[in-house]
Amino acid sequence: MSEVAITSPISLADPKPLDLELSKKLEEALRPHGVFESEEELAHRMEVLSKVNELVRQWIIDVSKEKNNIPENKAECFGGKVFTFGSYRLGVHTKGADIDTLCVAPRHVERTDFFKSFHELLKQQPEVKDLRAVEEAFVPVIKMEFDGIELDMLFARLALPVVPEGIDLRTEGLLKNLDEKSVRSLNGCRVTDEILHLVPNKDNFRMTLRAIKLWAKKKSIYSNSLGYFGGVSWAMLVARVCQLYPNAAPATLVHRFFLVFSKWDWPHPVLLKAIDTAENKLGFPVWDPRINPADRYHLMPIITPAYPQQNSTYNVTNSTRTIINEELNDGLEVINKILEGQEEWARMFEPSSFFQKYKHYIVLTARAEDEDHYLEWRGYVESKIRLLVGNLERNLFIKLAHIMPESFGPFNESEGKYMCKWFIGLLFIDTKSANIDLTFDIQSFSDIVHKTAIHINLLKEDMKVEISYVRRKQLDQFVPQDVITRGRKIEKKKENSKVNSSSTSNLRRDSIEKARSLSGSKSDSDLQKKSLDEDSQDSQNSIKQDEDKNNTDACPEKSQTEDNGNEKVIESNNQHVEMTEDGVTTELNDDDTVTSDSRKRKSSDGGPDGLKRLKNEENDNELTETEIAQPIQKKHTDRLPSNDLPDLTSPQPPVPAAGFQLMKNSIKLKLNR
Repeated sequence: MSEVAITSPISLADPKPLDLELSKKLEEALRPHGVFESEEELAHRMEVLSKVNELVRQWIIDVSKEKNNIPENKAECFGGKVFTFGSYRLGVHTKGADIDTLCVAPRHVERTDFFKSFHELLKQQPEVKDLRAVEEAFVPVIKMEFDGIELDMLFARLALPVVPEGIDLRTEGLLKNLDEKSVRSLNGCRVTDEILHLVPNKDNFRMTLRAIKLWAKKKSIYSNSLGYFGGVSWAMLVARVCQLYPNAAPATLVHRFFLVFSKWDWPHPVLLKAIDTAENKLGFPVWDPRINPADRYHLMPIITPAYPQQNSTYNVTNSTRTIINEELNDGLEVINKILEGQEEWARMFEPSSFFQKYKHYIVLTARAEDEDHYLEWRGYVESKIRLLVGNLERNLFIKLAHIMPESFGPFNESEGKYMCKWFIGLLFIDTKSANIDLTFDIQSFSDIVHKTAIHINLLKEDMKVEISYVRRKQLDQFVPQDVITRGRKIEKKKENSKVNSSSTSNLRRDSIEKARSLSGSKSDSDLQKKSLDEDSQDSQNSIKQDEDKNNTDACPEKSQTEDNGNEKVIESNNQHVEMTEDGVTTELNDDDTVTSDSRKRKSSDGGPDGLKRLKNEENDNELTETEIAQPIQKKHTDRLPSNDLPDLTSPQPPVPAAGFQLMKNSIKLKLNR
């Protein structure tokens, strides 16, 4: 196979005096945001890393003597070393940032030793606080705070009897005979070192990357786990621009960054070096859409330069792709004004106006009563949020599901001490009238979160996840007012703009994926046409099944009222909900009360013909009615099957007899123009 070609530089021009002046102003604009550490802080980090490195070397000596009965004078020759990677290794870490580290050990030291004896050794150190081992993670890690510095430490066991002092982890031969977890752990260091090796000017690269990372964090598009770009992805984008303009100043590189990637032809991959699939001697899977069908559906692939090459942005969804592209286009407009002298650099680093941007929001809350349980539960729930975003994206009426990476703690004492909230902004398709049911989207996420937590023995009795719907005017009940109003005020015309075909093409993309998966001798066009017809029929059947199920579930005389015959009053999502035999009354606030008869609910304009008529409307949607049915205790077998989440036809993890009971919450919205 031929290698993927990498283009030569676009320009070799040296910076002009104006470029150098703008670069100096850029550095001054970055300083108030704490992106530079003082010499004392840098020295403290070096001291901490030195102490940790000595602990690792002494631990390897102890393990060697215990396992092999080797004298201490010979045990010292086995070596062992702590490497850094991530933002610290790249030289772009900020004040208070953590340090990503990797413990490299010889072959007789096993991973179980790292998570047992080394973990116990760390417990004995007076400088260590908040020590947590996450051995079951995809990349196993020990997290801790060492003398005020947060550390994440991975472990890699090399197939070498001795770890040389000057070992170069970029050498591919080191991966031979390694287990997958060690390869993943080594990948962070290998990618970081390769990036630094491929950029022509490291100082200009670092200054540009500092600016881009700060911009991405301010615009809330910095999170790999939630479907945006992580630190290594932004670093590779900046490195690619540095390759295209090797002699440019940082200010010029920032401008070229937005110019290049606002017009990038996604899903064409971003590569720093060619991928040589013909020389895959070690047999590890490498990103290649010509060979791996799953790689063809990555939306914004950014490929790591170190073997085995992988896509660092596989979590990107249709919604996050739309949001990233929108911010890149806005960033280009701002940087053009800065270069023209119409704006200052501070304009580029203004925070996102997330809480002013949408009218409808989903609030996801994770809580626990014990601090250790809370820290574990919070990280677990955050890693699953992209599943909820995916569920919402597949809803026919949702154009965009915008997840805010920043989480928020308790707003008042009544919310408890150990809890956090994430917000998802919803943008619905332009429609005059529609009844929207989010119940299955929400409940599918809740089911998979709890079942997976049980399967990995993580779930405790005090761990809870709650999902609710709020309108924009109700946000002040969840977050402070200064958070709601931060950022520039959104112009009305922009509220629905820039959400183009990339987000509205979900159905078309799903249909194409389904068509490609069909087998037989028919042509691709015939298969695709068949798939589209099946999707249309499935959509009609699904809507009809959902309406029948909703009408059944919504009748109180068939659910809870048969048990006690009395009306029930419950509290849900800061809204007072009263259940009676006549229907559901949702009291939104003092001025907005609506009553609906669940037995007289009519069907929505949810068919394909209705969707065709509704898609071209350009006015904003306004929520006029919210129905939140009473929580109903059901078994897992009562929920609808899903093609994307485990259902009755999928292998289910065993559920303990004394397990939990899921609360079934119904979230239904009625939109009118």
